[in-house]
Amino acid sequence: MSSTIGLGVPVPKMLPVTGTWTLPFTAYLLVLVNRVVYQRIKNKQWIGSQLNSDKDNSGNHENPDPLFLESRCHMNFLENVPYAFILAAIAELNGGNRSFLNYAMAALFVIRVGHVEVGMRAKDTLGAGRPLALLGTQGLLAGLAAYSTYLVKGYWGY
Repeated sequence: MSSTIGLGVPVPKMLPVTGTWTLPFTAYLLVLVNRVVYQRIKNKQWIGSQLNSDKDNSGNHENPDPLFLESRCHMNFLENVPYAFILAAIAELNGGNRSFLNYAMAALFVIRVGHVEVGMRAKDTLGAGRPLALLGTQGLLAGLAAYSTYLVKGYWGY
């Protein structure tokens, strides 16, 4: 498939895999953002990451600050997903297997949603999704980086 630019010059679609996954990841990001906004409106807390800034209860697992919890869910997502997209795009641009990359992005989506829904928002914020997401995300990032490096090994003479 290709599209045309300018005077009808055909340009192939270069990132169909990463382009495909922009919608589900963005939709979930919007869910996370709106949860933070909801806590801000509900509690009339327009700035800061905690409802009661006088008392630091960020480490309180039994009764977590709801704004802090939702902010951390949002930030944790933003700490990992953009880098994974960059690695997937690099692999895709260097001829990576599109099926493999689709599976990797699907796994990342499930891992990151699980981190929030079955981890951070679970009872006492200590659900099984947290350690599984930590290991899964780190493994996936390392795997994508290694795969991207493998795809360009010929450039370095190997």
